[in-house]
Amino acid sequence: MAQEYKLRGLSALDLSNGEKREVEVEGIENGKVLLVKIGDRTHALSPNCTHYGAPLKLGVLTPSEARLTCAWHGACFNVNTGDIEDAPALDPLAKFDIVERGGAVYIKGDETTVRSSRRQPQVKCSAQGQEKVIIVGGGSGAIAASQSLREQGFKGPITIISAESYLPIDRTKLSKALIADKSKVEWRSQDWFDSASISIVSDHVKSVDFSSKTVATTSGKSHQYTKLILSSGGIPKALPLPGFKDLSNIFLLRTIPDVQAILGAVGEKKGKNIVVIGSSFIGMEVANALSSNNSVTVVGMESAPLERVMGNEVGKIFQSLLTQNGVKFHMSASVDSAKPSNNDKTTVGSVSLKDGTSLPADLVVLGVGVAPATDYLKDNDSIQLEKDGSIRTNESFQVEGHPDVYAIGDIATYPYYGPGGNGSLTRIEHWNVAQNSGRTAAASIVKPSVAPKRFIPVFWSALGSQLRYCGNTPNGWDDLVLQGKPDEAKFAAFYGKGETVVAVASMQMDPVMSQSAELMRLEKMPKLSDLRRGQSVLEVELPAGPKI
Repeated sequence: MAQEYKLRGLSALDLSNGEKREVEVEGIENGKVLLVKIGDRTHALSPNCTHYGAPLKLGVLTPSEARLTCAWHGACFNVNTGDIEDAPALDPLAKFDIVERGGAVYIKGDETTVRSSRRQPQVKCSAQGQEKVIIVGGGSGAIAASQSLREQGFKGPITIISAESYLPIDRTKLSKALIADKSKVEWRSQDWFDSASISIVSDHVKSVDFSSKTVATTSGKSHQYTKLILSSGGIPKALPLPGFKDLSNIFLLRTIPDVQAILGAVGEKKGKNIVVIGSSFIGMEVANALSSNNSVTVVGMESAPLERVMGNEVGKIFQSLLTQNGVKFHMSASVDSAKPSNNDKTTVGSVSLKDGTSLPADLVVLGVGVAPATDYLKDNDSIQLEKDGSIRTNESFQVEGHPDVYAIGDIATYPYYGPGGNGSLTRIEHWNVAQNSGRTAAASIVKPSVAPKRFIPVFWSALGSQLRYCGNTPNGWDDLVLQGKPDEAKFAAFYGKGETVVAVASMQMDPVMSQSAELMRLEKMPKLSDLRRGQSVLEVELPAGPKI
């Protein structure tokens, strides 16, 4: 039951407009709230981001739209309601009434809510009616879409058909931390899905009949829908080279069983020779996660890790960080084959490069890219896949020619209108984008006449230090401005197409990324030449809110 709790050290609501202040709640151990003032009104909210717990006092406030954006991974909340505005958070913030009385300030709330620093989304439902949503895939987009449908009032049955044998997980923790315990990465419990009348079916989709609106699975079952959301994600690519198909201890990484297999091969004693092929995000994250007490070597075709996305200069920063952790690199290298172990001809023993180098390998992890998981649609005459196997959609993530069908996440190629995008078709394999596209699809199903809310893509990575990135470069970039101390891996990198900043990467410079994402969204990002002259994005004021 709600009761009043005094805020320590506060005799009056004396915040200035645009100010954020974290204060302690008396009578609740470690209890805190965040006070935020916009438009002459002070709000009391949960103090931490519900994604990974970042303190929101360090976040970015956009007063004109009452948006509060987390400094770490771009999760955004509405200050007026606590509701989610942008991924990757799934739980909204709690909102508390404020009372001023007798020279003190109090909030109204219950202890459990104050302690949890969140509130549960309103999803409880007893499904009814003729409308039925089928979601193919059980990843980030699927959980966001299903939750958003319930939050926005959809009452019909929702079924998620997932090829995985567990509930939707935080897949980012697989490559970044190699967590193999599903209880530590599942977003929601079975009870949560049951209370929301969201059915989870573990099965493989075999085909879709768009005319009869049915989804067929390999178990022989058929599922009817009125709206279909395709969220089948990606399939990690293998290497079509000698030895890689035949030898054991060569791993891909996408699922919990993949992590379990890798950790099993490493063993408790560790001390293994590990070759990671691929120097993009998955490869680099896995190499970093395995570097402790193992000998890890990364093989990459680029001259520096992540060069295609980040450029050589920034890529070298990441290489230096992992080198400090003991990781070795063979860059500008091409793989020739995998060779068997001398002790066991069925198990990998080394990786041969085309320059003749032989790298000892007790196990190999492949991080050479992901393809859209759309095999179940390849022979379907009712839909035309893009050359890469993805599905073209509009801004609402509706599939062209199929108004009752949506494609989200890794399989969606959609028009991008962020800086430098100009509606260019793009496909983005980011957790944040999958979740936001799921929210967009859900909004379109519930309120089809409402225009989709545009978002700036955000991703993050663990590369010896925490990388933040926002924006996208579907038309490339041709200039780079580096601020900060790159030699200390403390930097902000601004990628430009002409004078337009199209993407921003940062390390140890929070909240530069989140501030940049908001400036990009509002079309108020400084020009590249201004940043080269030393202007800081943190000095650019976001629009103020209207006063009461």
